[in-house]
Amino acid sequence: MSMAGKLRRAPTRIVTGAFILNSGLQKLKGDDDTAKAVHGMASGAYPAFGTLEPKTFLRVLGAGETALGSALLLPIVPARLAGAGLLGFSGALLGMWWRTPGMHEDGSLRPTVQGTALAKDSWMLGIGAGLLFDDIVSGASESHAVHKAERKAARQARKAEAKLHAEELKHELKAASAERRKQLKAEARRRAKSLQAEAKAQAKSQAKSARAAALDAAGSARKAALDTTHSARDAAAHAAKSVRSTAEAVADKVGV
Repeated sequence: MSMAGKLRRAPTRIVTGAFILNSGLQKLKGDDDTAKAVHGMASGAYPAFGTLEPKTFLRVLGAGETALGSALLLPIVPARLAGAGLLGFSGALLGMWWRTPGMHEDGSLRPTVQGTALAKDSWMLGIGAGLLFDDIVSGASESHAVHKAERKAARQARKAEAKLHAEELKHELKAASAERRKQLKAEARRRAKSLQAEAKAQAKSQAKSARAAALDAAGSARKAALDTTHSARDAAAHAAKSVRSTAEAVADKVGV
């Protein structure tokens, strides 16, 4: 129960509780004549009370009024409980007023002069109903406010959780990107080394091929030179032979 609700209900609870508490204390100290008068009026309206002794009935009634008055005065007692007790008590008094002959006009709620004193208890019925309904409505409003606050807090908690999750995901992505960049750099270094090794191997292979080609060309040139030398030698020998043959032929003719 909120402090505003307690302050709002305090005047009616204090006035009504003090009135009922005083009435209950007086009944606890009542004499036999008072007990008989109260018991006679109550048993006339509610025959079930006729089995009780007047003194016992007065003490029970006094104890009930004392308890009800104390409940209304004590702020720790919920307004709903105090209002329900006051509603039942005042309803019983009004029932006694309605059932007692001569307390109201025939077929009407208008009290007679004799019944005005009891009919005034209707104000306690209104106060009891007001306390009961006010507590129910206030409790519903407070419950609604609490639920609204809880829903708002839940939404804020979900937003905070989503924001935290987004931050964690962002850090994870950033860390993953850094790791990916590191992997790409390592792959680039490995690729560069591989390309360098391939280039060296290719250059070595080309150098070997060029050396082999040079050796082949040198062998071919040497063979060609040898072949040319042999051909020149053969040509010279043939020419010499031809010259010798011609000289011999000339000599033979001259000798003739």
